[in-house]
Amino acid sequence: MPSETDSPGQATSSNVSPDHIDALLAECRDLRETVADQQATIKAQQAEIADLQSRLSSLEETTTDLQTETDALETTTQINTTRIDSLDGAIDAHDQALAELQSRELEKNAHLAVASVSRFLESGQTADLKVDGERLERFTTKDGTQYVRLPDASDPLERSGTSALARGDLLPIQQLARLDDDMLRANVSTLPTRLAVRCWRERHSEDSEPWKRGSNTVRQYLDASVLREWIRRVEDGISLTYAKKLARRTMDALTDLTQGRLYQQKMTRRKDGLQYKETRLILPSDSEIPGEQTGSD
Repeated sequence: MPSETDSPGQATSSNVSPDHIDALLAECRDLRETVADQQATIKAQQAEIADLQSRLSSLEETTTDLQTETDALETTTQINTTRIDSLDGAIDAHDQALAELQSRELEKNAHLAVASVSRFLESGQTADLKVDGERLERFTTKDGTQYVRLPDASDPLERSGTSALARGDLLPIQQLARLDDDMLRANVSTLPTRLAVRCWRERHSEDSEPWKRGSNTVRQYLDASVLREWIRRVEDGISLTYAKKLARRTMDALTDLTQGRLYQQKMTRRKDGLQYKETRLILPSDSEIPGEQTGSD
């Protein structure tokens, strides 16, 4: 039995073991470390929040600036759209007035340079040129300039070349060459004949491709190999084998449509050490082409 002199507090403290005290101290240390870590985490998070708030403020300012710029651009776009619509209307009105003037001139037998009516010819708007019969023909003068006119319309300015001749005085190739490409496709079904007409037109071009100038007795000549490459340039999707056949048929069409003014001749040529024969289409200097001067002239 405890003695009567022992106090209650002394009895309680004597029951706490040293291990229990060490455990409590360790727990306190752990709690302090946890609190310190959490305080450090809170400080880092607060710093990150402050940085994010700063970035958010900057982004809000940028967004405001971009919105202002967008509003200004939308206003400018609306102004430009209005101007474009106004210009489109002016261009349409100009085209209508131009087509009306050109139609009147064509009705007066005027010969208009292709460049001046190319907008209507290339865009397929030939209907805008309101002429009798709604047909135009294209022709080339001696100087290589291309014109359009009403079929068989005489030249009021009396310019030289085939333009001054009536249709009946021309060779078949010249009559077809007067047609524009759309009319040529509508009137000629065979590709070699259309190629022959387009090739004939090239005789008066500045580089005379694919035609070459000859000697005193030969005004111009055309080699099958050169014609073959020209066909592949002007016609899409033509294979080399098919181009060879087209070149031969085009030469035949040129010979027929010029009514004997051209003739074909086999030439012997050498290339890469090999000898081979090639067909050459020749226009003699003394061949009479209506509207063109011969060598004797």
